[in-house]
Amino acid sequence: MSVDQIIQVRDLTKIYKSKKRTGLFRSKKNEVHALKGISFNVDEGEIFGLLGPNGAGKTTLIKILTTLLLPSSGTARVNGFSLEDENGIKASIGAMLMGERGLYWKLTGRENLEYFGALYHVPKSIRKSRIQSLIDLLELEKIVDRTVETYSSGQKMKMVFARALINDAPILMLDEPTNTLDVKEARRLRNIVKNQNELGKTIIYCTHQMYEAEELCHRVGIIDQGQIIALDDPHDLKDSLEDNDILSVEGNIPEIARMAVESIPGVISASMLTKRVNNGSSEERPYLNIVCDNSRTKLPQIISVLSSNGTIIQNIDKKETTLEDVFINITGRSLMDDTRVESSN
Repeated sequence: MSVDQIIQVRDLTKIYKSKKRTGLFRSKKNEVHALKGISFNVDEGEIFGLLGPNGAGKTTLIKILTTLLLPSSGTARVNGFSLEDENGIKASIGAMLMGERGLYWKLTGRENLEYFGALYHVPKSIRKSRIQSLIDLLELEKIVDRTVETYSSGQKMKMVFARALINDAPILMLDEPTNTLDVKEARRLRNIVKNQNELGKTIIYCTHQMYEAEELCHRVGIIDQGQIIALDDPHDLKDSLEDNDILSVEGNIPEIARMAVESIPGVISASMLTKRVNNGSSEERPYLNIVCDNSRTKLPQIISVLSSNGTIIQNIDKKETTLEDVFINITGRSLMDDTRVESSN
């Protein structure tokens, strides 16, 4: 392993196998191909982002790198240790897996941190001060001496994050760490992630929120259906679309209209997506995402084609390029989609 490459992943695959009943004495085999030959390196001191929709394979990959799962094939080395060296890897990482698991709910937050500090062999002489510093850092004072079962989802996530920091490991693996946090707490956590990186920690940061990847990550691997489909600096990934314009069209848009727009010369893709309405509700609104080579000259034709194919246009905007646009341009889907890869035999 290169001195500068603290993590190396080579051709990792993971296949989940199960049986599904189809009758009283009949069943069929199901296979979920969660990872399909994933390969990448992470440099020491880097924040490496894994950006992809839910179900893309991010959590499976993190579970393998933290030795919680065995791969079906392939190899990986973490801080010089192979996946078979479970103790070496666990001593090298602090991990925060997606969800609220990983805490003992009948213990208080402080008792959890004490327990995991001892489990990671943090010397007793510094354990108490480190726990207090984490309490101060994450503003846990009001809840730390209550049992975890009384916490809200966001409070549990903060405590899981504190647990990931308790052993002061050189590598952090964070899987959707701001999930369930409100805007203020999510911003605080991202700032802490930046600070941990400035202190020299290498971080793998999994998210389906493109703005988090753009804000934090030195490089981003975009993962979809178990494969890395793009890997580069976030700015370079966005620059790959710099010669194209992106239009967002809201309204009642039939499928025939979308297909007609996609057939216009100079239109690279036209995908129906949804976006969250910015009114505090969970309502989602459909829109047509159009990537084209020159929106100024194409716009009249696009409007004409949409109108002649039954579209009632409500709004048209020209968008700034984001990492989600890179994902959409490659896959035709949104990062907010939930995807699974499944085959049956």
